[in-house]
Amino acid sequence: TRTRSVSSVRSMGGSLARRHTGAALAPPPPAPHARPVTSDDTPGIDRPAVSAWLDNHMPEGDGPWHYELIAAGGSNLTYRLRDAHGRVYALRRPPVGTALATAHDTDREWRIMQALGSAGAVAVPACLARCDDVAVTGAPFYVMSFVDGLILRTSADGGALDRSEAEAATEALICTQVALHTVDLDAVGLADLGRHDGYVERQLRRWMRQVDRAAAREVPLIGELHARLAGSIPPEKARPALAHGDYRFDNVVLANDFTMAAVLDWELCTTGDPIADLAWSMQYWAAPGDELTWLLDPPTTAPGCPTGDEVIERYRTATGFDLSDYPFYVAFSWWKQACIVEGVDARRLRGSTGGMAHSGSAARIAERVD
Repeated sequence: TRTRSVSSVRSMGGSLARRHTGAALAPPPPAPHARPVTSDDTPGIDRPAVSAWLDNHMPEGDGPWHYELIAAGGSNLTYRLRDAHGRVYALRRPPVGTALATAHDTDREWRIMQALGSAGAVAVPACLARCDDVAVTGAPFYVMSFVDGLILRTSADGGALDRSEAEAATEALICTQVALHTVDLDAVGLADLGRHDGYVERQLRRWMRQVDRAAAREVPLIGELHARLAGSIPPEKARPALAHGDYRFDNVVLANDFTMAAVLDWELCTTGDPIADLAWSMQYWAAPGDELTWLLDPPTTAPGCPTGDEVIERYRTATGFDLSDYPFYVAFSWWKQACIVEGVDARRLRGSTGGMAHSGSAARIAERVD
């Protein structure tokens, strides 16, 4: 098996670009009694306290424990965790400091992965141990299996695949999203994860509120488009489903045979309109020559990748969903992305990065919003 690139690429939406794990939505501020973070190279980890907790709650692992922060964008912090025998796990916690309400709920993330994994509905990392005591390291955290494999982040990653491999990878991505959007919510125990109606309405309200709270600068078009979108929401034409919220190639791990090894980054997952979730995913599916892309170097621009239209048609055929209102969801997705990136701009201007690495300047982010 040839070696493939696993360089870190940060998306506009601020989701983790990394070589493994799951994901989630925003934590409350740390409790007043929370233990302070003490390590510069692993922000958010009090090594002695976390190591002591692991010794008591991870019987399959043995200390001393080694921590490595995996490159992150605007999401939960993920660490590669290695024990004394070289066994590797992944540890997840919310960003350091304040964040958007409900945007980094690790308990929710844990619940979703545990439910899907137990039911065998969608490939996810195995959930191993969870800590709700914020006194340990300033926030809840959990440990899961480290799923090694291929993550397609860049055009070089996509270009390393031949046509048959690119086809197999695409098929795995589509089939897994179809499985997610058609899973029986009651059967997997997630029917009460969120409301089953008004998904776009809720999203419009939530992200407009976040822009208003950020108040970094005036962007009148965001408000104008919000009003137009809110006044033209189509009726939902598919039954409520699990909406991942950030499903794309660099949030999944592919096995050596290009089947799905694990879906990552569950922090934005809720119940909602699967067509809206599809449209969001497809905006990451850039084509060669696109002037503005959601990822700086998308893997789907490589030769041999199916076109976005082909992907959408395969999804429609597999689900039978009515996609006649798809253009609305595309417009909504671009508006939502502008809101998210405007929030990233505001946090960086305030110097609030939550312990996460980033690339590019605030001016560059603002330029992409505009």
